[in-house]
Amino acid sequence: MLKHLGIIGAGTMGRGIAQLAALSKISVQIYDVNETILRRSLELIKADLRKMINLGKLPAEEFTPTIERIRTRTSLPDLGHCDCILESVIEDIRVKKDLFKHLDSLTSSSAVLASTTSSLQITSIASLTRYPERVIGLHFFNPVSTTALVEIIKGYKTNAETLNRTVEWARLLGKDVVIVKDTPGFIVNRISLPFFTEALRLLSENVAYPEQIDNIVRKIGGFPSGPLEMMDETGIDTVLAEIESMYNQSYGEPRLRPHPVLKQMVESGILGKKSAKGFYNYDETK
Repeated sequence: MLKHLGIIGAGTMGRGIAQLAALSKISVQIYDVNETILRRSLELIKADLRKMINLGKLPAEEFTPTIERIRTRTSLPDLGHCDCILESVIEDIRVKKDLFKHLDSLTSSSAVLASTTSSLQITSIASLTRYPERVIGLHFFNPVSTTALVEIIKGYKTNAETLNRTVEWARLLGKDVVIVKDTPGFIVNRISLPFFTEALRLLSENVAYPEQIDNIVRKIGGFPSGPLEMMDETGIDTVLAEIESMYNQSYGEPRLRPHPVLKQMVESGILGKKSAKGFYNYDETK
């Protein structure tokens, strides 16, 4: 049973996983090079726990023990004792491969090394490690706390022990597990890509406003969020990186081509909720 979790990257995904693990009585070490991001992440976790208490979803006496299970770190070797290290860094294959090569020498050979990549192949991420059999993919979805599904991706050399331990841990977090093949974009992103792309076409052709597109998808399709809302929530830059990754790994498959609107938005600094502006405006002063 996994008892000590290391998380690399204190952004939205890393923070969400840290909170969920701490609520599941797992000790968490969350690492980032930026102390400001670490402090803000911890404050956001506290705010979310308080909200849960106010809504009656968490006993008040669980607040302090949960926070005490989370420790922030700015030194990567501090994570060396963890049973599992989960990376949640930029969606760049070179960055991830270098990181996993470093983690391979930093940790025990029995520790699980997991990536939260949403599109990159696990076999490639593990290619520079000495023990690729312990490398696996754990694709969570945002928001981590309320989305039930997690994709677990078995690389070409991932062994059965690593897979079984990862499945057991994901279920401990209350997640519905889907084991998928190591293919660009896995299952969910391959399905959602046409969903996003067609919404962007409608928008760029001035067929409909964002509100109209999202309302129709919610009301007729029964989805909790529309495609443009989902992209704002995820981050426009993250969505673009995911689609570009799938497009490049598929050797330019036309149906996976990114829409130009996404690149224009990213180059303009319009990234969704994280920048207070995306397809919608999130600046409360306006």
